[in-house]
Amino acid sequence: MNIYVAISATIALALSIFSFPLLNNFYLLKLTPATTTTTTTNLEADLVVTNGVIFTGDDSLLFADSMAIKNGRIVSVGNYSAVQQLAADGTNVLNLQGKVVVPGFIDSHVHFIPGGLQMARVKLRGVSHKDEFVRRVKEAVKNSKKGSWILGGGWNNDLWGGDLPMASWIDDITPHNPVWLSRMDGHMGLANSVALQLVGITNLSEDPNGGTIMKTSSGEPTGLLIDAAMKLILPWIPEVSVDERREALLRASNLALSRGVTTVVDFGRYYPGESVQLSWEDFADVYQWASYSEKMKIRVCLFFPLETWSSLADLINKTGHVLSDWVYLGGVKAFADGSLGSNSALFHEVAIHAIGDRANDLVLDMYKSVVVTTGKRDQRFRIEHAQHLASGTAARFGDQGIVASMQPQHLLDDADSARKKLGVDRAERESYLFQSLLANNALLALGSDWPVADINPLCAIRTAMKRIPPGWDNAWIPSERISLTDALIAHTLSAARACFLENDVGSLSPGKIADFVILSTSSWEDFAAEVSASIEATYVSGVQAYP
Repeated sequence: MNIYVAISATIALALSIFSFPLLNNFYLLKLTPATTTTTTTNLEADLVVTNGVIFTGDDSLLFADSMAIKNGRIVSVGNYSAVQQLAADGTNVLNLQGKVVVPGFIDSHVHFIPGGLQMARVKLRGVSHKDEFVRRVKEAVKNSKKGSWILGGGWNNDLWGGDLPMASWIDDITPHNPVWLSRMDGHMGLANSVALQLVGITNLSEDPNGGTIMKTSSGEPTGLLIDAAMKLILPWIPEVSVDERREALLRASNLALSRGVTTVVDFGRYYPGESVQLSWEDFADVYQWASYSEKMKIRVCLFFPLETWSSLADLINKTGHVLSDWVYLGGVKAFADGSLGSNSALFHEVAIHAIGDRANDLVLDMYKSVVVTTGKRDQRFRIEHAQHLASGTAARFGDQGIVASMQPQHLLDDADSARKKLGVDRAERESYLFQSLLANNALLALGSDWPVADINPLCAIRTAMKRIPPGWDNAWIPSERISLTDALIAHTLSAARACFLENDVGSLSPGKIADFVILSTSSWEDFAAEVSASIEATYVSGVQAYP
């Protein structure tokens, strides 16, 4: 049975068992190599893109200046003298005026609908002072009805020195509204006293299995709930309506397109403490609706909770992995540990929990045992995040053919806290080993983990290349920096391969879907040096989708 599994460290293990040929039945043309055009006399391109610096991502022709597109797919890539033969009276011509073009970015790890919902809630990402934290909650209360829930998140206590927030920070300004504000990593949240009282959390409440109710030295709940303890409050929060979730998808899609993202791997509304059915509800209510009503704007590959694997297996047996040009069924996800910031992951040497080295090794051991049992196949197992790797573990990724699905922007948040919690020596031996993984032939796929971090591939690429956290003058572990080409490939072609989409997206090659991004720069050298460009336009299936 063709089913793909992902476990999160926060590990998401993606046990991707078999590849699937995506949309091959949609190919309308017999295509020729990238450097030539077809000789079919009646082939007229819908769009010719020319006079640019086109980074194809295809080793057979890494750079070109022109490409031709028909029926949403690329029919020729090369120099203008060859591509122009496909232009006719009805062909549109896009003169790039020397601008750089790259394949549409693929974000290998998002929680797409939660991200879209968060865009309309209390935004706490980047807040670096308690006063600002309180001010934003207070502003939300002004615009809310008495008794309604105040929801939001994205806070990172490391930005204001590490002290964890408490219900007492906001109780005075929220006397009539229950509040729930999740930490940026989704493994911890803050409830105010109204919410604690509503759900019955008191000084007598015991920690649930797999979670923690944070308490003061006198035993009173502080308002913080970690991992499975969040199950105590989440069922009390009113479920968002179908319309709200559909609006969230459209809102998230527009943001993604503005950042050059044309495909996402969506791990859904599946966090510790959440119902495993939420992802399925979003699949039926939102993604199928959007696909059938032609409202999809970007492509999505969906992962579901591991507990529901049989439901996914039944669906795949009926429909296959490809539901439409826009929606693909990926696999299932489970959790192996938590996160560094919420002290809830699993390491070999210390008792604290983070996205840990031991968790990664345990998952790699499990994958190895699966291969021994089932035989070696094109499985493309995934480990999501893979942030801290013990000595020798990077080599295991390559040896076992495991996908390292990583989010460079987490590095910006974790550099200082990792050094504090792991010690400088250990943190600099095993944190975000991009170059080591590539050197050991691991498949590196980049993403954002949005809304935990911003959905912004250019920022992620710059971070993977520079590794300079906020307030630092120099790179953190400079030996683990990677080149622009490697970073681009990790956010395009390798990301496509990681979820079996490489037959259709990931590079600008003949036969593939024409998803591409025009950047603001006309200099590849400047782009390679500073990655300071912005997104000028995003095209999906050869049609401008942004702006």
